[in-house]
Amino acid sequence: MDVDSAPRTNRFRVLWTRLKEHPLSKLGPGLITGVADDDPSGIATYSQAGAQFGLNMLWTMPLTFPLMAAVQSMCANLGRVTGKGLAANIKTAFPPIVLQSVVLLLLIANTLNIAADVAAMGEVAELVSGVDRHFMTAVFVFGTLALQMFVPYHRYVFYLKWLTLSLLAYAAVLFTVHIPWEQVALRTVRPHFTPDATAAAVVVAVFGTTISPYLFFWQTSEEVEDMQNPPLNAPLNQDPREARKELRRIRWDTWSGMLYSNITAYFIILATAVTLNVAGVTDINTAAQAASALRPLAGDFAYLVFALGILGVGMIGVPVLAGSGAYALSEALGWNEGLERKVRDARGFYGIIAISVLVALAIQYSPISPMKALFWSAVINGVVAVPLMVVIIMLVSKKSVMGDFTASRPLIVLGWVATAVMGVAAVAMFIPG
Repeated sequence: MDVDSAPRTNRFRVLWTRLKEHPLSKLGPGLITGVADDDPSGIATYSQAGAQFGLNMLWTMPLTFPLMAAVQSMCANLGRVTGKGLAANIKTAFPPIVLQSVVLLLLIANTLNIAADVAAMGEVAELVSGVDRHFMTAVFVFGTLALQMFVPYHRYVFYLKWLTLSLLAYAAVLFTVHIPWEQVALRTVRPHFTPDATAAAVVVAVFGTTISPYLFFWQTSEEVEDMQNPPLNAPLNQDPREARKELRRIRWDTWSGMLYSNITAYFIILATAVTLNVAGVTDINTAAQAASALRPLAGDFAYLVFALGILGVGMIGVPVLAGSGAYALSEALGWNEGLERKVRDARGFYGIIAISVLVALAIQYSPISPMKALFWSAVINGVVAVPLMVVIIMLVSKKSVMGDFTASRPLIVLGWVATAVMGVAAVAMFIPG
């Protein structure tokens, strides 16, 4: 039945059914995790890379893609095989101090990152609507909080998947400006810049925002969450009958989700390189500042599209940041957890989400600069990422944890390469410029 010819009362139902049957709705945690990586803080980082170094930072995205995808694949496999989140797996395999340290630092970093993200969203909303940024920040905070607390996960995740289309905004911007494609291809494989402390700082920031600990916890837990709908799915190490199909799904979902994320980041670097850098605008501190700077250079359409993209990915990034911390602490303490549960059945879990976003909101009214919050979030993530990645690789390599589904050798190799790269990046953060 065509939507236009259906009776008025049935049109919405027909459209809703078609949306649920769309291939996008079949994708899982990998897609949402990938898009959450391009949150407003990430957009600010990629914009700064393009504005400051032009086309010469494009190479970072092809390099980070397989490393990011490998680590996220290991996390997804861990969740589906064991039926437990990352924190729960760490709890059973490592001394308590390992889990306690990681979870504490994760919660601090996530709260600071949320503060930076909602500040950027409020600033962008003020630019677009003229409404006070602090008011709009509060609207976004309470809006995302209400969605997480009162909308069941299987419905909420449906909207999150469609919000991932907001990343296409950054591809649309490229249609409004001239792109020297030959130079783009050349600089992607042969960048030209002086490898000094300034360049190192930008590279470290790009790697740090692309491979982040909160994504590890979120994707592992969302694989477990998806097993509850329908509630008949069992962990693969208990019931391996669906293993081939499920592991193939995870592989496709995760690699395509990370590819989508990295291509978008590539487009953001490219868009700001051919506009801001060319015009001599080389200092970008926030995503909203990048959007404002685009307006006189690329026109109102590019400015509006870039700004709306920030709001769209923010609506995904903030719940993922808050949710990942809640999963980690709830699993560590043995509390009921999960976005599919009602608030009364998982008060501690939802309490962590609420505290995270409300503290982030309070930071907007404190002397703490959102950019300072973002800086310390990056530092903490850099400290946590390397040992956490070592722990993940050890977990997915253990037969006592994964049974017959230990990670493949290529995945392990990519995981160790990613760990080494992030280790160098973490050390570089503490080297004086």
